[in-house]
Amino acid sequence: MHIHILGICGTFMGGVALLARSAGHTVTGCDANVYPPMSTQLQEQGVALVEGYSADQIAMGPDLFVVGNAVSRGNPLLEAILDRGLPYVSGPQWLADNILQGKWVLGVAGTHGKTTTSSLLAWILEHAGLNPGFLIGGVPGNFGISARLTDTPFFVIEADEYDTAFCDKRSKFVHYKPRTLILNNLEYDHADIFPDLAAIETQFHHLVRTVPKSGRIIANAAEESLRRVIARGNWSELEWFGGAGETAGEWQYEELDSRGDSIAFMHHGKEASVSRLPLAGAHNRANALAALAAARHVGVTPMHAAEALEAFVGVKRRLEPRGTVRGVTVYDDFAHHPTAITTTVAGLRQRIGERRILAVLEPRSNTMKLGSMKSQLPGSLTDADLVFCYAKGLGWDANEVFSTMGDKAAVFEDLDQLVEAVVAKASYGDQVLVMSNGGFGGVHDKLLEALARKA
Repeated sequence: MHIHILGICGTFMGGVALLARSAGHTVTGCDANVYPPMSTQLQEQGVALVEGYSADQIAMGPDLFVVGNAVSRGNPLLEAILDRGLPYVSGPQWLADNILQGKWVLGVAGTHGKTTTSSLLAWILEHAGLNPGFLIGGVPGNFGISARLTDTPFFVIEADEYDTAFCDKRSKFVHYKPRTLILNNLEYDHADIFPDLAAIETQFHHLVRTVPKSGRIIANAAEESLRRVIARGNWSELEWFGGAGETAGEWQYEELDSRGDSIAFMHHGKEASVSRLPLAGAHNRANALAALAAARHVGVTPMHAAEALEAFVGVKRRLEPRGTVRGVTVYDDFAHHPTAITTTVAGLRQRIGERRILAVLEPRSNTMKLGSMKSQLPGSLTDADLVFCYAKGLGWDANEVFSTMGDKAAVFEDLDQLVEAVVAKASYGDQVLVMSNGGFGGVHDKLLEALARKA
């Protein structure tokens, strides 16, 4: 079957493309914005890409169009498909019908940490010899690819709460029917589709309803929102991780050194395993704890899981070092929600000590562009020494928002001027932390090249 995917360069749809190709289908696709790592990954796998959404792509004659949720009514190719009555389906529905049927699905849901936790879980299962399939919204370093199909029962999936497609406004994850489900956290996000936190909690409740009685939910005890979700109904096994005091879960972790590298994982107050975790930040220790607890549901002991954690390489665009020039290191990170920004900066701070952090931020997500959380941004960056915000295309006044930070923050609408300003301030030992959920105009390479030219 020839499948043509609309919006193929999104992390999810790109993964669907790889799975479809592995399943023996001919796969082509199109997108308006093509940038690495997904474009490179697809081309390496032999998937032909078309720039843009021209209606003449119908002449390619695919048997089925798979439509990503970035594609809206008014898109010329989508309108042509509808006018001609051609067969189409959403990405999550195609995945559910063609890949996930009969699988033991391990889903990872939450506002933050889905990609890292899914990568950790897939790697733990791989290390244990279970050879899982997976679809992850990033590229795990241990695999070098965001999706793969195997002949084993196990499939790890990043379970996203964003809506499914133009024709299906339910969250993607209701299609996946996980047997093991991690509920990592739950905060307000996606202001473009959800009016408030309660609306997102309802979608998570719908997800919980799909877990079988013999399934298991691993939920973050520190999240009141998740407690509300579970209180609305739960029909499966339930284990809590994290939290403290009266709400402490049965799964906990304890830091054994000041950098937080050596971790003891505890179950019901007893040490289950110890691991040296090559990831920075308390949020990643919680991610690892959740993955370890979920892996136990499929029979991987905490001891074996801890061994895997020590060999975890990380995920592209998650505090990924892109290079060091003249003693200045540039990192790439996907953080774009204020909470994710806070935890990412804090994790880097714990790792580097007193060295300076120069935070370079692009508020690019739909929620950030709408300004729903703009007031939280200065507070999320207090642990950085200097802040540089790229404000082009925002619907709110970034200068006004960041004025509370005084000389510590600067706002730019020209990317080259931003690069010049960062390089002018950077000195030996500084850590430049670039945060965006997009390509950010290749700013990482621009910074490294400008640093190399610096007199």
